[in-house]
Amino acid sequence: QVQLVESGGGLVQAGDSLRLSCAASGGTFSTYAVGWFRQAAGKERNFVAAISRYSGNRDYADSVKGRFTISRDNAKNTVFLQMNSLKPEDTAVYYCAAARLYSTLWRPTDVASWGQGTQVTVSS
Repeated sequence: QVQLVESGGGLVQAGDSLRLSCAASGGTFSTYAVGWFRQAAGKERNFVAAISRYSGNRDYADSVKGRFTISRDNAKNTVFLQMNSLKPEDTAVYYCAAARLYSTLWRPTDVASWGQGTQVTVSS
């Protein structure tokens, strides 16, 4: 089972950009689809973006379309989330998750591999 570690979070102002990274170890990374989720304080964890094993499929939550871009580098076992034009409502802990099937990412309770999360705070 792959292990995941997120990094790149921080405190930024509205309109700024951040790039999150999700580094994987302990498995053949190219066999996993990867998704980003976020959880704001007191709220449930929500889907943000997903990318298939060889980047053929990418999906985004409506709230981030046009602002966030998910990508991956299988040679470096890393998935990225480029976040532009950040808004205060993007403030949350961001988690990456890995699954053998792309479709599993739409059922987060079925996802076995999660990172520990990285905090993103956007001030107005």
